[in-house]
Amino acid sequence: MKKLILAALAAAGAVFARKKLQESKAEQALWAEATDTLPKN
Repeated sequence: MKKLILAALAAAGAVFARKKLQESKAEQALWAEATDTLPKN
């Protein structure tokens, strides 16, 4: 029973970490677009 609970907690932690990583990448992409330098023409 303890192994099942531990596996469930590990899976939940992995899902949470993946979601945070995706949010971070989206935030970084947004900032990169917002602060992108203008082309010199």
